[in-house]
Order: sequence, then C-alpha cells, then structure tokens
Amino acid sequence: MDTSMFHGNLVTTSRILYTPSAFARTNLLHLQETGSLKAQKPHTSRREHLSSYLFFLVCSGYGTLKYDKETYSLQAGDCVFLDCKRAYSHRTSDDLWQLRWVHFYGPNMNSIYDKYTERGGRPCFHPRKTEPYQQLLQELYTIASGNDHIRDMRIFEKLAALLTLLMEESWNPENNRRSSPKRQNVQEIKEYLDQNYMEKITLDQLAEQFYINKFYLARSFKEQFGTSVNHYLLELRITHAKQMLRFSDKTIETIGNECGINDANYFSRIFRKIEGISPGEFRKMWKF
Repeated sequence: MDTSMFHGNLVTTSRILYTPSAFARTNLLHLQETGSLKAQKPHTSRREHLSSYLFFLVCSGYGTLKYDKETYSLQAGDCVFLDCKRAYSHRTSDDLWQLRWVHFYGPNMNSIYDKYTERGGRPCFHPRKTEPYQQLLQELYTIASGNDHIRDMRIFEKLAALLTLLMEESWNPENNRRSSPKRQNVQEIKEYLDQNYMEKITLDQLAEQFYINKFYLARSFKEQFGTSVNHYLLELRITHAKQMLRFSDKTIETIGNECGINDANYFSRIFRKIEGISPGEFRKMWKF
C-alpha cells in the first residue's frame, strides 16, 4: 500500500495505491486504487487496456467523459462506472471539478459488468442520492489506509455493497418507477406471484387480470426485476419447495403439487436444473 498526497500543476490528489494479497487477487473483489482529486486547471486524462473497473463520483464542478465513442457531460452528483479495458478519457471544464474514485477488479467482474449493462446500466448516471456512494468511498479509503488483519475481506464487503448500489441504479436511474402507473402494475404483478405461486399462472392470464398488454408486461417485468415472469415464478416455487423438503415430511409429489408443479417428473427435472441435485438428494443433504 502506498498513501500519497500530490500537489501538481494539474491536480491536487490524495490517493492510496493498494496491493491486495494473492488470496484476494484470486478470489475476491479487490482494491487497486482509491482517492480524491481537485483539478487545478483544465486538462484531459486518457486511459485504455487496464485490467480494472473504475467508479467515480463528481463532487463539484463540471467536465466531460468520452467512452465507447460517446461523449457525456458531467456535473456535481453524477456517477461514472467503466470497464477500463476500453479506451476512455475525461476532462474537467473551466469550472474545475473535484472527484472521488475507486479502481478495483475481481475474478467475476467481467460477468458482473455484463449483467450491469444488460439491465440497462449506463456509463454515467445521476443517482437519487449520492450519500451512500460518498460513504462507501470514504469507508474504502479508511479501510485501505488502516492495518486491519482482515482488511481485504472488509474491502471486499464494501466493493460488493458498491456493486449492489450500482445494480439498484442500473435501470433508468433518473426515473422514479413509482411515479408510473404502468410500473406500479408490474410491482403488483410481482406481489401477486409471491402470494399465488401455488396456482396455475400464465402470462395471458396475468395480462387479462391486470389489464396490461402481455408483451409490455413481459418486457417491463424483465427490465424492472432482471428476470422473466416464468423464471421468477419457477425460482419462487423451488424456494418454497426447498423449505418443505427441509422442514416437513411431505412426499416429493405433494410438495410439487403445493408449489404449483403438478407433474412429479417435471418438478424433479426443474428442481435438478436449478439446484443441481434432485429433490430427494436435497432432502437427504439437510437431514441429520
């Protein structure tokens, strides 16, 4: 770890260059660098081909970002989340900005970032609240500058919390879904599935019951919850099946029926596909 203050012609920075353990590099989300800067004059920073992901928050001032052939205008309160293998550059305006940032990586980050973009996550967004991001960035800096013997695990915890926030923001974060009646309908449909998963449910039935076009329903549900209606319903049923397999003596066929899957063979096949083992094997695994 290298903690440094730098006062230059272009920027004043406070940063930590962090060296994670071999275990952390191989198994955990791990920190590479974190810090803050205050621009001293307009300038451009360019990077590419870095094995890193960058998150930064504009604390004050204005600037621009170029990434994936797009140019984004940035102002105080904006957040940026980038895959640094791709070329990017950012420039402060005459209204000099202050930034807080973290560079990090992990064994599953490529897939996580793909999921972020699949859900509609953008390189730049303006969150509803900046305080959670500010707090996490400060906590990362504090932990990285300390001597805790489980520092890498604490950093992993904070980076996971940061990614959770980013996933929450990833679908049209500038729009509050609660203000849209149609979005509220989709939330009502999810609540209906939660309460009636044991019944026979089809997309056509839901569309008719909630007065919504079934294609719009399917698309909106996937956009809002990150999964299809059918897959959400299956996972819901399997979750309740696991509870009954562990905490009741009901037969596997009865459990399938009570979870809305009336064909015992199909229930076993779907259970194995999701859990990797049969219902019977799952039950034995949890019996003492």
